[in-house]
Amino acid sequence: MSRTVVEKTAEHIADSAQQACRATNAVADAIEDGVGAVRCAVKQSGDAAEEFLNDTSQRIQRNPVLTVAATFAIGLAAGTLIGWTLRRR
Repeated sequence: MSRTVVEKTAEHIADSAQQACRATNAVADAIEDGVGAVRCAVKQSGDAAEEFLNDTSQRIQRNPVLTVAATFAIGLAAGTLIGWTLRRR
């Protein structure tokens, strides 16, 4: 018994719909995996930033004179660089 064009078309549409569904599920899984990776990276970054701030505050408390001198030197260098840049224009 030969199949009609309508039946062949219906099967083709059903197969295409299944393929589209599988592709959509794969994309959704990939997005979900990406979101999980981003959340993990953000958590690790936050932990690293918190640890850096704690280390910095402890270092400042242990060496206050060195901190003031370094801050002064950085400010002087930045001011000199900004002044030199503005003078050249």
